[in-house]
Amino acid sequence: MPTFIIVVIVIIAAFIFTSLRVLKEYERGVMFNLGRFGGIKGPGVIFVWPIVQQMTKVDLRVIVLQVPKQDVILRDNVSVKVSAVVYFRIVDPAKAIIQVANPYEATSQLAQTTLRSILGQHETDEMLSQREKLSANIQQILDQSTDAWGIKVANVEIKDVDLDETMIRAMAKQAEAERARRAKIINAEGEKQAAETLVTAALELSRDPRALQLRYLQTLLDIATEKSTIIAFPLPLDLISPLLERLGKGS
Repeated sequence: MPTFIIVVIVIIAAFIFTSLRVLKEYERGVMFNLGRFGGIKGPGVIFVWPIVQQMTKVDLRVIVLQVPKQDVILRDNVSVKVSAVVYFRIVDPAKAIIQVANPYEATSQLAQTTLRSILGQHETDEMLSQREKLSANIQQILDQSTDAWGIKVANVEIKDVDLDETMIRAMAKQAEAERARRAKIINAEGEKQAAETLVTAALELSRDPRALQLRYLQTLLDIATEKSTIIAFPLPLDLISPLLERLGKGS
């Protein structure tokens, strides 16, 4: 085989080797033909003409973005440091390459500013007790803002909330005061129910004097079970009045 043919075969093989691209299942290639958008290709084996075509590879998997701690001043003038996690993925590779220079950095900066903006509209109690609601609100705003970049924000989670020591002590005192208030309310409710029960029992006993006498005798029986040797108790006149009447008649 002539040397010329061998050289041609080697050049063709090198040309084919350098022109082939293999895209995985989760990858897409944004094609440019002499600088103009030429469509999206992949997955699989892609042929790219050297010099004429350029391909930019895009990953379609979910990206986990760590939002660093942000200094946030809440509506009640409390300063906190809040970090979050953003889960997003590219759904339109063409927009992600053409509309924004760096989609990951752009999403990170937007997440930081949105986090400070949304949390700054709420008070401390709301931020601590309504994390899911605030996370959903941030996710919705981020999703709408990044739609033009071909990005879908799937979820946002507020991760850490750091309060200073003074605020932690103030919240602990507030929680202790709230517990004491609830205990007093429960105690007052119990006394009220007990008083109502005693009033009902007194009304029932007052309807029949015999019931009152039975209750008196039951009280004496309860006292007799104690270990004291001497028991002094008043003797109601209504118990001995029948005996006195009989003795008067007999005399």
